[in-house]
Amino acid sequence: MAEKKDYYEVLGVSKSATDEELKKAYRKVAMKYHPDRQSDKSDAEKKEAEEKFKEAAEAYSVLSDKDKRARYDQFGHAGVDGNGAGGFGGFSDINDIFRNFGDIFGGFGGFAGFGGGFGGGRQRTATKRGTDLRIRVKLNLKEVAHGVEKKLKIPRMVACPDCNGSGAKNGTEFTTCSHCNGSGYITKVQDSFFGKMQTQSVCPNCKGEGKIIREKCPSCGGVGLERKEQVVSVNIPAGVADGMLLRMQGYGNDAQGGGIPGDLIIQIEEEPNTELQRDGEDLIYNLMLDFPTAVFGGKVEVPTVDGRARLTIEPGTQPGKVLRLRNKGLPNPNGYGNGDLLINIMVYVPEHLNSDERRAIESLRNSENIKPSESTKKRLFDRLRHIFD
Repeated sequence: MAEKKDYYEVLGVSKSATDEELKKAYRKVAMKYHPDRQSDKSDAEKKEAEEKFKEAAEAYSVLSDKDKRARYDQFGHAGVDGNGAGGFGGFSDINDIFRNFGDIFGGFGGFAGFGGGFGGGRQRTATKRGTDLRIRVKLNLKEVAHGVEKKLKIPRMVACPDCNGSGAKNGTEFTTCSHCNGSGYITKVQDSFFGKMQTQSVCPNCKGEGKIIREKCPSCGGVGLERKEQVVSVNIPAGVADGMLLRMQGYGNDAQGGGIPGDLIIQIEEEPNTELQRDGEDLIYNLMLDFPTAVFGGKVEVPTVDGRARLTIEPGTQPGKVLRLRNKGLPNPNGYGNGDLLINIMVYVPEHLNSDERRAIESLRNSENIKPSESTKKRLFDRLRHIFD
């Protein structure tokens, strides 16, 4: 699958673009590649325009949403669609794009039936689409760091095998709805202050199908769907974050009466680690030193994602100092390397002393080496400032 373009590049805007600038940019691109403006183009040119039209819609759907835009800015495409759902970029078809963003195009080419465009001059009707499913997946820190394959049991609505999802008893036919004469809609004309007003609504008899089942399938009662538990294998990329949504296209519920299945949306839930705290791609560990080790130095162990690492503590190490183990953090989901493991140094001050310990420490009270100089105080305060910022 071809690598996706940067969404800001697709719309031709900067990363600081306002909502209004995004809307104007999307309208400009979408109108350029709008179906009704491709009637005089070759099939290859129409196909290219169709891809750019869908690409622009996908970019705008992410950048116009505050939460999705924030995830995209931090994690790239992995933050908003995970496995890179292709097709219509999260839309069931081009009609779905018009349903979502039709107001941006004004009166130009409504989705109910646009002209030549991509469809070769045919009237388009909306394709049915099944509903999406949503599931939470818990990951520990090691699974986040390396990625993981999860096998999930998903209860889905699937097409009834006895009627192939039609809802009609095997071998029977549909009849044209007499209420709407097969159109699926009821049109009413009413007198008003402004003259005659025409309204259109979905036919209540056939639910907009234009046809009704002559004899219902006994297995599904005419619904065309049945609940079935299926095992789905999900490859979760390394570096995902809590709250991130991954989308698997076509793994949601089947559409009633045939059509496009919905999607499976996987919400990442990151289990807290008892020792390591996450800050983006960096990991943070608070290391508590005893007083002698802080004074004389020594060897200590700190936790990492995959085990433990040994560190050398230099003599005279001060509280607030931060040690950095490069590339021991979490991977960037877009492949930009790993974060670091940051070790915050803390020094334990004894709360209870016996008489010998008290006398030993008391004897040092007046030593000049025990008291910090003014320059040392300033240096330590500057180092600790990051804790409060």
